[in-house]
Amino acid sequence: MSLGKVNYCLNKLIEKGLIKANNFRQSSNKKSYVYLLTLKGIEEKRRLTISFLQHKMEEYERLELEISQLQQEIA
Repeated sequence: MSLGKVNYCLNKLIEKGLIKANNFRQSSNKKSYVYLLTLKGIEEKRRLTISFLQHKMEEYERLELEISQLQQEIA
């Protein structure tokens, strides 16, 4: 996976709220980072995250192809 695709997917996960990029040590409310999920909840979160990532990777690849085609057109 290219660095561009990794960054794209990470940014989309952050936007979606599936991961946090805040600095935990500087937070005054550490309890807000902690939540409990049942095993079923964890599995559902995993399934949704995998589906979301697959969609975003496909989206990135389509954008990459479109950019390449546009670059060829202007060359």
